[in-house]
Amino acid sequence: MTEDDRPVEDVLAHLTVEQKAALTSGSDFWHTQPIEDAGVGAIMLTDGPTGLRKQAGDPGLSLGLAESVPATCFPVAASLGSTWDVDLVQRVAAAIAREARAEGVSVVLAPGINIKRSPLCGRNFEYLSEDPYLSGELGLAFVRGLQSEGVGASVKHFAANNAETDRMRVSVDVDERTLHEIYLAAFERVVTAGDPWTVMASYNRINGTYATENAWLLREVLRDTWGYDGVVVSDWGAVHDRVAALRAGTDLTMPPFGDDAAVVDAVRDGTLDESVLDEAVRRVLALVDRAGAADGRDDADPPDHAAAHTLAREAAAAGAVLLKNERVGGVPVLPLAESAPVLVVGELARTPRFQGAGSSQVTPTRVDVPLDALREAMGEGLAFEPGYTLGGTPDQDRGLRAAAVEAAQGDRTIVCFLGLPDSDESEGYDRTNLDLPPGQMELVQELAVVSTRVVVVLANGGIVAPVAWSRDVPVVLEMWLGGQAAGSAVADLLLGRSEPTGRLAETIPFRLEDTPAYLDFPGHLGHSRYGEGVFVGYRYYDVKRIPPAYPFGHGLGYTTFAQSDLTVEVTGEGDDVRAMVAVTVTNTGSRRGTEVVQVYVSDLSAPVARPERELKGFARVTLDAGASERIDLELGPRAFAYWHPVLRRWVVEPGTFTVSIGASSADLRRSVTVTVGGEELRRPLAADSTLAEWSADPAGARLLTRAFGDAAARSAVAEQPMAAQIPLSVLAGLAGIPRSTVDALAEEAASQQGPPGDAVSPGPH
Repeated sequence: MTEDDRPVEDVLAHLTVEQKAALTSGSDFWHTQPIEDAGVGAIMLTDGPTGLRKQAGDPGLSLGLAESVPATCFPVAASLGSTWDVDLVQRVAAAIAREARAEGVSVVLAPGINIKRSPLCGRNFEYLSEDPYLSGELGLAFVRGLQSEGVGASVKHFAANNAETDRMRVSVDVDERTLHEIYLAAFERVVTAGDPWTVMASYNRINGTYATENAWLLREVLRDTWGYDGVVVSDWGAVHDRVAALRAGTDLTMPPFGDDAAVVDAVRDGTLDESVLDEAVRRVLALVDRAGAADGRDDADPPDHAAAHTLAREAAAAGAVLLKNERVGGVPVLPLAESAPVLVVGELARTPRFQGAGSSQVTPTRVDVPLDALREAMGEGLAFEPGYTLGGTPDQDRGLRAAAVEAAQGDRTIVCFLGLPDSDESEGYDRTNLDLPPGQMELVQELAVVSTRVVVVLANGGIVAPVAWSRDVPVVLEMWLGGQAAGSAVADLLLGRSEPTGRLAETIPFRLEDTPAYLDFPGHLGHSRYGEGVFVGYRYYDVKRIPPAYPFGHGLGYTTFAQSDLTVEVTGEGDDVRAMVAVTVTNTGSRRGTEVVQVYVSDLSAPVARPERELKGFARVTLDAGASERIDLELGPRAFAYWHPVLRRWVVEPGTFTVSIGASSADLRRSVTVTVGGEELRRPLAADSTLAEWSADPAGARLLTRAFGDAAARSAVAEQPMAAQIPLSVLAGLAGIPRSTVDALAEEAASQQGPPGDAVSPGPH
């Protein structure tokens, strides 16, 4: 808050141009610019997708990756996304906010909700899902959790920032429909329902224009269409031209980029209207006011690190996905009995990897080691073999592997910890394959030869393809990078104290070559072509009939569920359509457990290529053995809409849709077909519309009859496939009819058809 509590407009009126320019740039790496003469304080922004990363000591203008103050390290977004748990994500974010408040931090730079376009993205551990609906709902929960504690969110990275290679320059070349349906949809949900204090503009270009200088993105979409009135802050170092960024709608450049002279000069020579600068300053002042100048405030309680650690343990277990749990000797291998003979294999059990690298890296308050947690639960005599090194030589790995295989002889369960090393995935670069390290793959294959009871526990941020190493393994438990309490959480899961309730938020393919962006990722010669369009993730595997190793939404537990009695009641139409979905869920197993009911919608009659099914709703339900519960979900108009590439807006057309419920995108249990009313859309007639299009339109057909004679003759021509697809202007020209006649006809047709939709401005190209 400004020191004398004056209204923003009063402060703005007394600022000089130089002071205004200063307020639109940071004062150092993490703080906004104070204006002491005007009573404007500074606020601190800092990283925090998996926990607070407040740089210790003088922030200066370093790259900002120096040692940070201790904070709770929660599971990465890949794990939180796999929880499908809105309440849990909100509680995690609130805990991060409480630690931020205690450290005088006003804005936490989170959540990251970019779509996982390719599993090779080195930063996928920071993102929630390949699906925009799931990313939007969980991202909204994260924002609400942060801001419920008086700490601002910065939803990022806006937009289409889906690779790390050349991320500060690359142009994402993508059509507008794909942008709106896939890459902007989660941001739209978070912005319109969550009012994040800030939105972070990304590094990359979008169709040739930097996101920070992209007026279509920041003004037309974000502000004019979505109604956002908060601060647009640049990603750190994403601004190349302060004046161009301000003109496009970037309010705050972080960290400082050069001096402010260019902005001042642009105002004085008239190339930047001062009202544009005022607009940005007004929002920055409002942010400072909203944050209450959090640096140094003393109203925050000391953080309860013990409670936060307990929550991190809960979250790590909830995000774990049990991919496979086969029966050996007639019963599933997991959960293990605490008295079961067990050999733990894998250096990652003793030296855990629990978080990603780069700007999200947290200095944890403590770290639970999986081997220690298992020994505490099962006895100090629990056997262990490292099996491989973290960064050692092949000769060292061969010796450790041989010792582990020798120790695995006999009748006991082998719990093998595998995963990606730090060097394989990080902010700043992308992966080149989906494999585990070769030594680890050889280890698990050799263990499977001598034991039928091998449990693989994975620690990785991005997915790994389950090739030959998993074929003969009965159990695969995906723990992701589960945060500082992952070690205790994995012991809870293996021993059945907790149930793995996670469901995949991204598809796991058999091969890299099967992935949607395989031919275009990360890009070529400064451009990344999004050639797969809207067919991202499971949408692609469905339409291409490519079976994945594990489908989107998949995850096992320690009990079983049935879904029955599906009903779908549709009311309204078009923008007012609603569908009430109800289904009965029954726990058919022998112990308490959790099911994630997933609702998918299929459009059976769209005039554009649409995915076979899209996630449009979900609900978690926890039931005792034998219990049932009726689940109700409401679908709004967006569940049936698509982005019309001609009208350039969302539309719900009348047609037939299938609403399905299931346990994954590939495990649909029940379906109901419904009819939805909507707009009767007609493509606007123009001189280059085909004869078939003119003939099919009632107004167009009347005009053709009046202008060119017998309708029957025209109809006969239109029935000839070649003639039907020729533009009217071409046919008229071939017949010696002046172009002016056709243009006049098109103008009259447009007036009789009425407006085809809302007026739109040029697109993002």
